[in-house]
Amino acid sequence: MVENSLRDKRILVVDDEPQLRHMIVDVLRAEGFCAISQAGSVMEALAVFRETNPQLALLDVMLPDGDGFTLCEYLRSLSAGAPLPVMFLTAKNETEDRLAGLRTGADDYIPKPFSPQELVLRVCAVLRRCYPAQPDTLQLAACTLDLSNAEAIRPNGERVSLTVKERDILTALARNANRIVTSEALCDAAWGDSFGYGQSLMTHVRRIREKIEADPSHPASLVTAKGLGYKLVVRG
Repeated sequence: MVENSLRDKRILVVDDEPQLRHMIVDVLRAEGFCAISQAGSVMEALAVFRETNPQLALLDVMLPDGDGFTLCEYLRSLSAGAPLPVMFLTAKNETEDRLAGLRTGADDYIPKPFSPQELVLRVCAVLRRCYPAQPDTLQLAACTLDLSNAEAIRPNGERVSLTVKERDILTALARNANRIVTSEALCDAAWGDSFGYGQSLMTHVRRIREKIEADPSHPASLVTAKGLGYKLVVRG
C-alpha cells in the first residue's frame, strides 16, 4: 500500500482501451489511491479534467480523437495552479513516442506492456518528486504555522486556533508553498467543489490573515495573485 501522503492525490487515467484503463484504475485503487477518474478520448478527458482538477495524468499516446501529446498541452494550459505532472503510456518499441513525450516535458513514460508493480512504483515516484511532503510546521513572516495542531503561533507564544476550513485552505497552500494556487483549487480543497464558493473563500482568506499576518491589510504571507488565486509565502 502507498503511504498516506499520496493516497488522496487525484489521478486522471486516459486510454481508449477500456480493459487496460479499468486494469490501471483497479491496480491503483488496490494500492490505496482513492481519487481516480478516467476517460477514453481527448474530449472526455478535457471534461473530466474540469470536474476533478487532477494532480497527475496518465495519458495514452494514441487516442481516437487526437493524441496524448496535444492533450498534455491542453491539460497543462487548464492547470493554472501548480504544474500538472504527466506520464505517457507508450508502445514498448515506439522510441519516437517516448522522445516526443519527453520533449513535451513529460515526467515519465510507461512502456506497454507493463506490470502492475512497475505502474505503481512509477506513479509513486512521480508523485513524491512533484509533491514532496510538507512539514507540519512552517515559518511565516509574523508567525509559525502548525498545521498538525491547526494553530498559528505568534512570536509572543500566543496560539491562535484555526477552523477546519481555514486549515484546509492553508494546507492546500502549504503543499504549493511560494507558488500560486488558483481560487478554484482552494475551493475544491475546502468544500469539495469550485462552483459557488468564491465569496466564502474570500471571507476565509480575510479571517486567516487576521490570524497569521502582522498587518492583515498589507499581507506578507498570504498574498493575492490578482485574477488567479493566492500564494503562501514561506520562509526558509
